[in-house]
This record gives sequence, C-alpha cells and structure tokens, in this order.
Amino acid sequence: MSFTIIFQPGSQAQPHLFSLIENFDTAKGNLIGDGNRNKIKFFRLNNELVNIKSFKIPVFINKIVYQYFRKSKARRSFEHAGILLKKGINTPKPIAFYEQYCFPGLNRSYYVSEHLENAPTFYDLITMSQFPDENILRQFTHFSFELHEKGIDFLDHSRGNTLIKKTSEGKCSFYLVDLNRMRFRKSMSFDQRMKNLQRLTSKKEIIKIMSNEYAKWYNKPEEIIFKVLWHKTTTFEKRYTRRKRFTKKLKAYYQYLSTFFYRSVLVFGLCPVFDL
Repeated sequence: MSFTIIFQPGSQAQPHLFSLIENFDTAKGNLIGDGNRNKIKFFRLNNELVNIKSFKIPVFINKIVYQYFRKSKARRSFEHAGILLKKGINTPKPIAFYEQYCFPGLNRSYYVSEHLENAPTFYDLITMSQFPDENILRQFTHFSFELHEKGIDFLDHSRGNTLIKKTSEGKCSFYLVDLNRMRFRKSMSFDQRMKNLQRLTSKKEIIKIMSNEYAKWYNKPEEIIFKVLWHKTTTFEKRYTRRKRFTKKLKAYYQYLSTFFYRSVLVFGLCPVFDL
C-alpha cells in the first residue's frame, strides 16, 4: 500500500492533519450531512477550522482509471480550487489532498480545505422562507454571470454547492464547494450558460428574477433568457425524476433477486456455508 499527500505551500500543522486523515473514520470531528456517499467532517486545529472530505471508495474499474488515466476527485478539487482563486472566484482555501493506493489502484482519497462557519447554501436561501431574499438572489445571479464571463463551467452548479457569507449590510460573498467536476473554457455560449443554471431551482418565480438580473449583464432580452432557462430547467427536472424512479425500481429488483437467491440457497442447499 502506498499514498500521496500534497500540502498547499505554507500550510501549518501538517503532521496533525496527516494524523486526522489517516484516522478519519475514528477521529472525533463534526459530521456534515448523512455521509451516505462521500463523508465530510470538520475539525478544530490550532484555533482554525479545517474541513476534510472523504470520497467514496471507487468501484474496481475506477480504481484503475484514477490510478493511470484520470486525476482523482480529491486532486481535481485541490487543483480547481487554486485555479478559481487565481481567477478571483471565492472557494474555501485549499490545504491538501491525500490519495491512498492498493491493488488494483486508487483506494481512498481526501480533500482538505478551510471550513467556513455560518455560511448557508443557495439551497438554504430558497427553502428557508416562502420566498427568498431577492437582494441575495440577484447578487447570486450576478456571481453566476461572472463565472460564465470567466469561462468557468461549474458542472455541479446545483443548489447545495455555493456557500453564502454576508460581508456587510446587504452585501454577500459566494464560495464554490464540491469542485471536482469543472471545465475552464475560453468563453461560454448562451446555451452553455443557461444549461449551467438549470439545476438551481424549479420555482418559476425565482427563475423570473434570475432571468431579469442576468439580462442586465448579458446581451440578450430578458424574455429570451427566461424562455430558454425555464425550458432547460423543466426538462432537467423531468429527466431527473425519471432517473430517480428508474433507479428506485432497479434497486427494488436487485433486492428481489438477492432475496430470491438467498432463499434458494437455504431451501436447496446450494451453498455448503448454510448447514440446514
């Protein structure tokens, strides 16, 4: 078994961080979310908060892919964070990434960054009240426009992947998280821009405000922006719902086959492990 760990130049407390990563599953930290897929914890270290994201162990074929053909999600997150900061886009400060290898390839990987306290997500903004703060919504739309102007195609630009920090009365800063899926383009077409916004909300009233604000900065009529964005949003929602329904049926079918096989083993004695 081998590993790779890269720290941001000037990062402090490297041995302590290494220990937290190596003992991530048992280390006492604050768990964020349910941890069903990737697991995120934050820790207090030398009076600073650090956020460690443990990526799910890849399936067999992806172990090989991430070893030889593609950068790991942790490495991409670390590198994309550096690019974003150079382009003037906020993201929690990258600290390190860690990759652990064993046969046949990548096993575990972790991305370490600073942890932002009291920073709700865009999802929180649109669900905390019946109607979100329009001022923040318009600032967020302008932030999304700036991403597009800089050629940043954030493929996971969904409602949970932007943190919001109030900097002064009525003013906010926005921080991108979950950075592993990102493209950096020379420019973005109108279609690419609208597609990038399709996962943020399915509420028509919010889409109207976003279209109105985006039109202030982009050379397209508000009516055209709304028409295209609303079409892409509803199309995405329908496709997402169908995919979830299909996945649910597939899991139920898999469970049925597993149960059927298990009972067959018990009844017919197909496996010597079960001594009836």
